Amino acid sequence: MAVIEVAIASLFQYTGWQMSYGKSILLVSLVASLAPFSAAQTMVKRPAIVGVAHIGLRTDDLAAARNFYGHFLGYQEPFTLDKASGGLLLTYFKVNDRQYIEIFPELKDETQDRLSHIAFETVNIQQLRDYLASRGVKVPDKLKLGLDGNMSMMIPDPDGHNVEFVQYLPGSLHSNNFGKFLPATRISDHIIHVGITVRDRSAADKFYREILGFREMWHGGRTDDRTDWIDMRVPDGTDWLEYMMNVQSPTPKTLGVMHHLALGVPSTAAGYQTLLDRGMKIDQGPKIGRDGKWQLNLYDPNLTRAELMEPKPVQTPCCSPMLDK
Repeated sequence: MAVIEVAIASLFQYTGWQMSYGKSILLVSLVASLAPFSAAQTMVKRPAIVGVAHIGLRTDDLAAARNFYGHFLGYQEPFTLDKASGGLLLTYFKVNDRQYIEIFPELKDETQDRLSHIAFETVNIQQLRDYLASRGVKVPDKLKLGLDGNMSMMIPDPDGHNVEFVQYLPGSLHSNNFGKFLPATRISDHIIHVGITVRDRSAADKFYREILGFREMWHGGRTDDRTDWIDMRVPDGTDWLEYMMNVQSPTPKTLGVMHHLALGVPSTAAGYQTLLDRGMKIDQGPKIGRDGKWQLNLYDPNLTRAELMEPKPVQTPCCSPMLDK
């Protein structure tokens, strides 16, 4: 604020004004009016956004979802949340201490999107809320403690997808179960990315890249002359968000392919064999994608894609270099 005051005083001097009582009042008013703007521009910094926290998916068959994520993929179900009015709100499948697959038994019909939301972890949710507000993003007036004991907020992205940011707090359901419910049966111990449809790249980039600090690590397409996928790494970690581009009038089945999660594995071939041994029927085995990585596409009972993916390319990726850092 002192800088603003000096600048205005210099302006008065330059224009030949003398600092009379009335002009002093004007100076004070100008400084006061500019102070909030100055503070918003210089004091609010974005806290770290460290990775994917979870993906929320809808189902109309909870038993089938439990068979897929629990039996076949080998994840344990450490806790559930109930609605205030009674009945199950959601259940959790634990990938690791900081990542979950959330299943909501709320799919109403075949046309409804299976994706409920995606979520990223931050180290300071209040600071992130204030930062986003300073950048013109509509945020909740006040943050509230969630039913799970964590602090979070949900905001829409430019495509209308619900994006949650969460900070794990001591005493929450998640924190109280750190180190627990991590069986050797897990097909993977890390959600390495989530994917969502994007209609307007410039709008998505303004939100995810310019405001949130995500950065592009690779882009590619079905042919070398087009861009169908853009991988955007979180600013303070290794996980990424995948823009799924050029999706026109998608069916629910197509949305299940596009709105997906990727589980990192050291070997898709080994994962494939494990799933076969557990009795899963898989139409097609592992293949190398356009990004040069081995992957295996799986589909849950409501057609959401859960791909197994090796983290490093074994062939040169198409279309653009892949950034390691």
